Amino acid sequence: MKSICILRLSAIGDVTHVIPVVLSLQEQVPGAKITWVIGKIEANLVRDLPGVEFIIFDKKAGRRGYSDLRKKMQGRKFDALLHMQVAFRANLAAACIPASVKVGYDKARSKDLHSLFINRRIKPAPQQHVRDCLASFLEPLGLSPAPPRWQIPLSEEDHHFARAQLATEQRNLVISPCASHPLRNWPAERYAQLADHAIREHGMKVILVGSPAPFEAEYCAAIEAAMTGKAHNICGKDTLKQLAALISRADLVVAPDTGPAHIASAVGTDVLGLFAASNPYRSGPYNSLEWCVNRYPEALEKFTGKTVEQARWGAKAEFEGAMELITVEDTIAVLNRWIEAQRVAETEHGVR
Repeated sequence: MKSICILRLSAIGDVTHVIPVVLSLQEQVPGAKITWVIGKIEANLVRDLPGVEFIIFDKKAGRRGYSDLRKKMQGRKFDALLHMQVAFRANLAAACIPASVKVGYDKARSKDLHSLFINRRIKPAPQQHVRDCLASFLEPLGLSPAPPRWQIPLSEEDHHFARAQLATEQRNLVISPCASHPLRNWPAERYAQLADHAIREHGMKVILVGSPAPFEAEYCAAIEAAMTGKAHNICGKDTLKQLAALISRADLVVAPDTGPAHIASAVGTDVLGLFAASNPYRSGPYNSLEWCVNRYPEALEKFTGKTVEQARWGAKAEFEGAMELITVEDTIAVLNRWIEAQRVAETEHGVR
């Protein structure tokens, strides 16, 4: 194989899971040209990965987006396409990419006519984490699945921004409260109570982060207003790269099922994950599942009448009231347990 194209447009969390695939391809197929067709926003996080050509697909451009993609593909033919997204929009984009081999999902995970746009499939794997699923896209090419290894290039300017936000004599707790789907969000007043506990009982600095979207700015402001302690609110004031640098230097991130949780996992920072609307064992922060509050089984049974075993793997429990099943006490218990684990580790290594 001399040329391989990856098609994964979104979302940010899933894009982070593709990074190990790129790194593994570069090791297993040295010299192969790798092209990644990706969404405009998501490219801001990874577009400077070494040795990768990025082609931006503007999801908001409608027909013009597909026309532009076809023009960029004129005269090209890839040895393989890794078609890693089943949405109909992505399937139409895949039709614009000429490739001899087109690897896609197994039948159980195919939808929106995905099967019409591929000629090889990954193996069925019930109850698989999304990261492991994407890693397996290398197997139909005769390669080994990608190990969980990440690299997000960050500049000194990104790290300088991060250092300016963080405390040097306290543990830093970053709260990224908003998911792309509002039904995955935990109530603002509960974030405030958790933040106050972190400040009062553990002397942590609390940093609120989010995108410039008005809803996220209002959410972070609501958390800040409900707190008795002081938070450092930088919602909308950082870039994706600066956020990644900040998270890489933080001690702990609190987040629901959202992109920054996966960025944290990629850069080696623990995540206190808040899961009720989705299953953490499918889409949680890969390296922090032990620190996730998991009320998904209760939410699924309450709102659908099904157990995790009865429901389709990956079924959502995105219903009004689902995230409220996560109590402040749940999160405080996990935070306290995490703090104790850090103290034990620091004692063993003779620090702090």
